[in-house]
Amino acid sequence: MSTTDAELQELLGTLFQAHPWHGVSAAWHERGALNAYIEIVPTDAVKYELDKRSGHLKVDRPQRFSSMCPTLYGFIPQTYCGTRVGQLCSERTGTEGIKGDGDPMDICVLSEKAFTHGNFFVRAKPIGGLRMIDAVEADDKIISVLESDVAYGHINELSECPQGLVDRIKHYFLSYKQLPEEAPRRVEITDVYGRDEAAEVIKRSFADYRERFGAPEDRVSELRRLLGK
Repeated sequence: MSTTDAELQELLGTLFQAHPWHGVSAAWHERGALNAYIEIVPTDAVKYELDKRSGHLKVDRPQRFSSMCPTLYGFIPQTYCGTRVGQLCSERTGTEGIKGDGDPMDICVLSEKAFTHGNFFVRAKPIGGLRMIDAVEADDKIISVLESDVAYGHINELSECPQGLVDRIKHYFLSYKQLPEEAPRRVEITDVYGRDEAAEVIKRSFADYRERFGAPEDRVSELRRLLGK
């Protein structure tokens, strides 16, 4: 990045709040923690979701049933579930025609702490994930632990978590969209995977993002070009 671009980026960061999806880096090294934007917390009776266009948190819908998300829940910035994420799901499940769901990569963050509301970033360490398919779309849920968390921070692999906790997470995602009388089930979880597979899913979502939205590091230069027209 040129000196002028760096100065412009610093000025923009001073004047404007960054878009949680597009304007913040995940800042991830494969074996370490990354930035995760939290939309909902376990006590929320309403499902909040980032408005993709404005970058503001909005009400998506009231939670349909009594079950609530058992973890902090949000997404990894500058990720996108596109062709590569869908292809990986197809390869792993042997099911043709799976595509990404067109959203940023979802992430659950385990922590012993209580949080009163969403709309914040945390540093979280991926330890595994759920390979979830919603109709014909890959809808993976990366599972992570809050960095330095007293209860969960030491965990490196999903297999180290209590099985009951993993089952609770699975149950929530299998049931939170499903009316009691609906059949067949709208979503399925085909696999529970560990840290290495989670890393592969995340890397593919970064690549899908760049293909869909371009390289984040080039945006200041592109802004200068457009302003110069």
